[in-house]
Amino acid sequence: MHNVTSDNITDVFLSYFGNDTDPRLVEVMTSLATHLHAFAKETKLTHQEWQVGLDILRRAGEITTPERDEFVLLSDVLGLSSLVDMINSPEKGTSSSVLGPFHISNPPAMDLGADLKQHFDGELVLVKGKITDTDDKPIAGATLDIWQTAPNGLYSSQDPEQDTYSFHALFTTNENGEYYFTTVRPVCYTVPTDGPVGDMLNATGRHPWRPSHLHYIIKAAGYRSLVTEVFPDDDPYLNQDTVFGVRDDLIMQYVKCPASEFPDSGFDMSGKVSDDFSVVEFDLSLSPDPAA
Repeated sequence: MHNVTSDNITDVFLSYFGNDTDPRLVEVMTSLATHLHAFAKETKLTHQEWQVGLDILRRAGEITTPERDEFVLLSDVLGLSSLVDMINSPEKGTSSSVLGPFHISNPPAMDLGADLKQHFDGELVLVKGKITDTDDKPIAGATLDIWQTAPNGLYSSQDPEQDTYSFHALFTTNENGEYYFTTVRPVCYTVPTDGPVGDMLNATGRHPWRPSHLHYIIKAAGYRSLVTEVFPDDDPYLNQDTVFGVRDDLIMQYVKCPASEFPDSGFDMSGKVSDDFSVVEFDLSLSPDPAA
């Protein structure tokens, strides 16, 4: 069409699609174009504002590396990552939460009871729980990809002082569906603010803080994989997570215990604990995979 106007540009755009275009692609692109064009018209978007938007995307690409994905971070702080999680979560099972931009693939496999704290300062935490199905039956052989920040609030991919897989591990549940290990208590931290996401947060008067948490990716044959996080009930940012990741069923408690109550066996730290420590007991439930 040679006479494109602001009233018909959306229809013209859609008319350019080929007849054999994938129907789902047509559905998504139709909605995207409709909302995007409506957004520009509703806000009377200026050339300068349009250029700012393009610059955000350009800079996000420039700052993204294999260790840091600014596009994921942008999706997180806009609430899109959490919204997609919630749209696609099954009705039963533990809630999913955001993956975040700092996950490292292929963490080292460790035996149950391994210690992730190692030489780092901070409070020792014993983490334990069960992986079950939605009928509360334990799932043996489930894998748990676990990761977290160091006590300085940085993931290993952000911190040259840490080993690549510091505070990363892959555990496998035993015949009772149990998992357990020790680590250091995570701290609340800020998302990176040295890129376009930080500029956006500053411009809108938003803080960059996340409540402290442990990350999980749980997989088991016949079940839907679960990507989630768990958060302590006493964290000051629990009700204002900048990436909208907190859910009611993902909140846990740290229970303070004296050194004398640390298990005598089964842990790398057994027989080595001389100070108070905390216990986190958190069970997670997987929903069946409809495709299995």
